[in-house]
Amino acid sequence: MSKRLRITVSHFVGWLADRRIPGFLRAPVYRIYARVTGADLTEVRPPLRAYASLSAFFVRRLIDGARPLPEDPAAVASPVDGTLQALGNVTEGSLLQAKGHAYEVRELLGGLGEQVDLKGATSWTIYLSPRDYHRIHAPVDCRMTAVRWIPGDRHSVQPKVLARRRVFPINERCVLLLESAHGPFFLVLVGALNVGRIRVLGVEPGRQGELAQPQSFARGEELARFEMGSTILLIAPRGQASPLPDFPQGTRILLGQSIGHWD
Repeated sequence: MSKRLRITVSHFVGWLADRRIPGFLRAPVYRIYARVTGADLTEVRPPLRAYASLSAFFVRRLIDGARPLPEDPAAVASPVDGTLQALGNVTEGSLLQAKGHAYEVRELLGGLGEQVDLKGATSWTIYLSPRDYHRIHAPVDCRMTAVRWIPGDRHSVQPKVLARRRVFPINERCVLLLESAHGPFFLVLVGALNVGRIRVLGVEPGRQGELAQPQSFARGEELARFEMGSTILLIAPRGQASPLPDFPQGTRILLGQSIGHWD
């Protein structure tokens, strides 16, 4: 499939997902969706008929208490639901990713945060499937100080696609530079096939560079969302955070779950 066709298909799927579903059909449609994808309807904030379209359901909210934060204030709280695709360190300017592909970390970041030393940085790559909750939350108390949108392609980010193609540096993505008490870190939000919309709270799409008024977020507070599934990368400089031991690829992760420790 050509780049132009992939983008056209993504736009069409987005348009289709935005179509309003008659009220009496909403609950049955979302129950079918849940059976097909494995989404858990018991944690969705009711009522189902309140979600007027598939787009609205993709960014559904959860019932209170569905994603508790770790009791340890030094725990790195996962910013999303998803599956761990890769966990590793930045070596010689590269970020080793799923299926052994190496990515230049500066290329992934699109030039944002060039002043941050990333040699030896720790990175988590988490894939969001159609079953997952699609909102992205702060892994620690932080301030968003800069944003960069990077135009690109819309290849699928499913693991079987990543096994044969270097997708992350060529896909559309949004890079967030965040500051915490531990230092600066990054969230890279990677778009994918049928994921044409990445939203960041308080920031207009396409906004580039430093924010005139940095946005503050408490740990666990929503800061962005995908309007369907995709992938995020959490990148923390060396000495700032350590991953949990024995945390293999393919591990299922829930928002707020401890995935590491702030040093």
